[in-house]
Amino acid sequence: MSLLLPESGLIFWMIISFGIVLFALWKWGFPVIIKAVDERKAFIDHALEAAKQANEQLASLEAKGEAIILQANKEQGRILKEALLERDKILNEARDRAQLAAQKELDDTKKQIQEEKEEAIRDIRKQVAMLSVDIAEKVIREKLNESDEQMELIDRMLNEVLSNRN
Repeated sequence: MSLLLPESGLIFWMIISFGIVLFALWKWGFPVIIKAVDERKAFIDHALEAAKQANEQLASLEAKGEAIILQANKEQGRILKEALLERDKILNEARDRAQLAAQKELDDTKKQIQEEKEEAIRDIRKQVAMLSVDIAEKVIREKLNESDEQMELIDRMLNEVLSNRN
């Protein structure tokens, strides 16, 4: 017997045992294995379909998110524009009120200065009149020492008063 060549009885029993194992596998093993492989294939197909749907939903959500972000940016721009317009409006109103207040203050100050100026002029006129009367009194006293001159001065003054009234 050679080491490389098996005997015919051994080959026969090997073929029979291989046939029995093949039949048992064909009858009970392969259907279970094929069913498990089919279930696994169905699970993988289902998982791939779910992943595909998830990717589509994710893309849709990303598009919606970008649309919401764009809308929010537009709204933010609109709000900022309105805020800037409102700020400018408030600043202009405050500037106008300040100008009106400054103009009123300036007018009041001018009026007060004019009144003080007029009061000063009246005061100066009063003082000038008083000084004039004092000077005239002194001059008249000196000149009126003589009675003829007094009568002449009184007549002249009466004539002036009468001519001013007519």
